Amino acid sequence: MAPIPGSGLAKGLAVTLRTMTKKTVTEQYPDTQPDLPPRTRGVIGLFEENCTVCMLCARECPDWCIYIDSHKETVPAAAPGGRERSRNVLDRFAIDFSLCMYCGICIEVCPFDALFWSPEFEYAETDIHELTHERDKLREWMWTVPAPPALDPGAEEPKEIAAARKAAEKLAATQAAAQAAQSDLADPADPADPTEPSEGQS
Repeated sequence: MAPIPGSGLAKGLAVTLRTMTKKTVTEQYPDTQPDLPPRTRGVIGLFEENCTVCMLCARECPDWCIYIDSHKETVPAAAPGGRERSRNVLDRFAIDFSLCMYCGICIEVCPFDALFWSPEFEYAETDIHELTHERDKLREWMWTVPAPPALDPGAEEPKEIAAARKAAEKLAATQAAAQAAQSDLADPADPADPTEPSEGQS
């Protein structure tokens, strides 16, 4: 069905009229803090313990505003006879917020949940060079990250949780079977004592 000519204009005017009849409310910032939506993209917080220096965030950033430096350390063998391993240790993690366009790609591609959105937005500076924030400042913002929303009770169980639950149930069943076998070995059914004479013996 073809749209009625002028219907779009009528809808736009209806929105304008509805807005004109509402009272204007001015937010008294900074005396009153704004009530921000829960998914506000204010600033990026760094949970340093989860960072493995995989460089995915820096490589995928379209603005190239993430700077990461690291060095390798040798980790001794966990067991005797094992071989030593090397791991990356984070030296620097900085984000230049004068370049960042808040696209969230770095947060999406991080495989270890080291980057999170924080609703903090009061970090303006008078010098553009001071908008490059190092990992200690990103770490402070991490503690302002809101808790994730509760899961929908009617939603399907995540496959990771289902797999973990099945593995836990399987392990519990295996342990129960092992304990039952041990109790059978420790307390077997009493057989006839070979030292006592049987009914056919005198």
